[in-house]
Order: sequence, then structure tokens, then C-alpha cells
Amino acid sequence: MNKKWNQLIIVVLVLLVFASCTTEKKVENPFKELLASIKKEYAPDKRVALFNVEVVADNEGYVLKGESNLPEAVATLKSQLKSDNIVFKDSIAILPSKKLKGKTKGLITISVANLRSKPKHSAELATQATLGTPVNVLKQEGEWTLIQTPDKYLSWVDAGGIVFRTLSEFNQWKASKKIIYTKTYGHSYVSTTKNQVVSDLVAGNIFELLKEEPAFYVVKYPDGRQAYVSKNEAVYYDVWLEQLNPTKEALVTTSKTMMGVPYLWGGTSTKGMDCSGFTKTIYFLNGMVIPRDASQQVHTGLQIDEDKNFDKLEQGDLLFFGRKATDSTTEKVVHVGMWIGNNQFIHAAGQVRISSMDPAADNYDPYNLNRYLRTKRILKAADKDLIHLRQTPVFK
Repeated sequence: MNKKWNQLIIVVLVLLVFASCTTEKKVENPFKELLASIKKEYAPDKRVALFNVEVVADNEGYVLKGESNLPEAVATLKSQLKSDNIVFKDSIAILPSKKLKGKTKGLITISVANLRSKPKHSAELATQATLGTPVNVLKQEGEWTLIQTPDKYLSWVDAGGIVFRTLSEFNQWKASKKIIYTKTYGHSYVSTTKNQVVSDLVAGNIFELLKEEPAFYVVKYPDGRQAYVSKNEAVYYDVWLEQLNPTKEALVTTSKTMMGVPYLWGGTSTKGMDCSGFTKTIYFLNGMVIPRDASQQVHTGLQIDEDKNFDKLEQGDLLFFGRKATDSTTEKVVHVGMWIGNNQFIHAAGQVRISSMDPAADNYDPYNLNRYLRTKRILKAADKDLIHLRQTPVFK
């Protein structure tokens, strides 16, 4: 027994010596606060900015490890370390990855691409992107690609949902004649007979236009497929763009075309949508790209009300719901809907539905009334987090 204990003690001592001789270890201080301050300044929201950087020690000094798509944040870190006479080796990977060989642009090539929080199908559905959406490509891991959508959201798309482009190839696509699909849901076809479907379509899908038939557009998918799209279900993208003049009435009309669309966590299309995906889609179809999540949308626009004074609201205003801040907890925004007038708001809850703040109404919604936080007006708002497609031609 004593012999066995002696052997065990020797093994433990060897492991301890090995661990103490490791040439590299994480350094919590004094760099923890510096890294936190840089992340707070440049990447306070990890959904839209990437700064996964750490400082580790070795026998020759320190090594900067990790990755970021924010060169200015990395430059700030290195500058601060140099000013403190810290010797370090820079091993931070700046994205887009050099392994992409210049193909740092991408186009969504299916009607709706499901974008995941991690590079696997079982991961949370973070958001969606519709056909023809241009994205920035950051890196690849196997069959998955980390991308950033026009609303700056970071997520992973599988190989079936994207094609890659160099900047030159992407600019050629942007310069091409295009159409935008405007019907809530439909299909493209192999020929004018409509005997064979090429794929399903949703509102907001964008195609390169090849030619026209009397009743059809002949279009090209980003992956090269060709199809016929009914003219009464789509319009020239340029014409759609020029006619954009988002009004509160137009927002209401658009929102009601999606009545009954099922709720889908992470959804931002007419196949299924969550609450903020719904409001995002309403505004996109009226020429505005707004932030993805309710907790991001609440920081845009002008505050109109926080006292349930609904007489101040106008159609198109966004209502936010959740948990109010207390002495021990912070505010938490968990739901959003859009005001449509007559004491009513439209929102995705189970399905897209209309609810009322009027206790006498059949569709009275006491649950959301009780967790109401505030209303923001983003239509016509001058805000860096709102992209007006006529002024910022993301797709053109």
C-alpha cells in the first residue's frame, strides 16, 4: 500500500512541476482592465463587433492572441502596451482572414438563409438573410462561414446559403440590372409554363436581371441558376429604390401583408419571424435597414413616450416591452411591436397579430401593457444605426 501511495505522490509531483514549467499562461492582470476598456470602447456589443483578444505570457515577454475585425481596436491595444514599454509578439488574426484569398464579399443565394450563432446546424438561429443580400465574409471553418450582414450582425452561414466574390466581382454584381421580389411568398420557375419550380421566394429577394419576356423576368441567382419570375410579383430594383418614400401609412400597409406569419425565434423573413425580425422586415421593405434585435432597436430614433401616453404616438412608432430597471437589476428589453393607430399595435407573438391597449377592445393585451417600457420614433430619424437605402446603396 505504501509503495502505491509513493508512486501516486511522485505522479502528482511530476504533474505539478510540468504545470509550473509551462511557458505560456493567461495573464489576468495587469492587462484585464486594459482589454475590457478597449472592448467597451470598440466592441460593446459582441453581436456586431468582434474583439476576442487575450494577453498571454511566455519566457520572452507577452503574446497577443485571438482575432478581431476591428484593426483600430487592435492598434489601440498595441499602442498602449508600447507606451508602457511592454515587450510583446503580435499573433492577433485580423479579419477578414487572409485564407479567403481576396474573396471577402458574399451574396446570399437561397430564398432565406438561416444564420447561426455558432458554426453548426444545432446552434441557435441568430438571424436570417434573404436572397441577394450582400455580406462581408470574415473567415471559414469547414463548411461554415462567419459573415457580417448589412445591419452589422455577426453570424455563421452554411455552404449552401452563400457564394463568394472578390471586391471586383461584387462591384460587377452591384452594377448589374436587378429586380426585387415584392410578394409575401411565391416561387421562381424553370420556364413560363410554371411546370417546374426553381425555388421558393420571399419578399425582399433580389436577383440579377438577364432579360424580359412579356409576363416574366428572366433572372440569375448569385450561384448561377436561371429562372423566370412573374412580373406582377416583382419590380425593377432601381424603380423600387427611387419610389421609396417611407411613410407611416406605408409602414402600416406593409405590416398587415404579414398577418398570420408564424413566430420563429431568429426569423427575419416572411417564412417566419420573431418580434424584432418583424419590425426589421417592415422597415426593410420600405427602404430602411434597422438594427436586428429589440435591445438594439430601442437605442435608435427619438423617444416619444415612456408613460403610457399613447395619444402621443404615430403610426410606425416602435413600442418596446420588458423589465424595468430597479435598484438591483438593469432594464431588459425583450419585445417590440409597431403602432398602427386606433390604440393598436402589430407584433409577432405566436404569429403576426394586432393587439390593443384599450381595455374595452376584444384584442386587449394587458400582458404587454403591463410590461411596456417606451416608444421610439425611427421613421425619418437621423441616426447612424439606421441605413436609408436611397442614401446608402447597399444593394446598388
